[in-house]
Amino acid sequence: MSESIKASLRALFLARYAQFRKHLHHRLGSEDLANDALQEAYLRVENSTVRSAVRYPSAYLFRIALNVAEDQRKSNSRLLSVGEVEALYDMADEAADPARGAEARNELEALERALAELPRRRRAIVLAARIDEMPHKDIAARYGVSARTVEKELRAGLEHCCERLGRDFIQRFGPGAGKQSAHDDR
Repeated sequence: MSESIKASLRALFLARYAQFRKHLHHRLGSEDLANDALQEAYLRVENSTVRSAVRYPSAYLFRIALNVAEDQRKSNSRLLSVGEVEALYDMADEAADPARGAEARNELEALERALAELPRRRRAIVLAARIDEMPHKDIAARYGVSARTVEKELRAGLEHCCERLGRDFIQRFGPGAGKQSAHDDR
């Protein structure tokens, strides 16, 4: 940008600064955003390389400020708010609670003991269905049994584990779905 064009844009910018701020504040809904955008717009004008005269200099300067504000808004939308950061800290604190970790380890050990008590095929069916998420028909083919047998073995294995863990067995699919088992010592 030639120095004379830059000097005239700078003079216009300073002369209409209050007007630009008022319009930006109204458009953006924030005086702070308007002030930040105007400061950055001034720096962009200083560093710009336009070589010919600007047809509508006032509109040109205002458009630069709006573009700056939009860039800042996009940049800020990628940042977390203070509340979001605090929520993440709280979540991390809860997850790192030593008592919860010990409780989870104890429960996992109890589940492993309950699984070890199951007959070999029943344990394999429970693990294939719940850990490997295999479809029942594939499990049936693997063990040479019917899909109905897989369902019965799975149900018996899950009921056993729930009983050992002191939990209610709730059937998720099929007839009786959503009903709790008879186990209820709470």
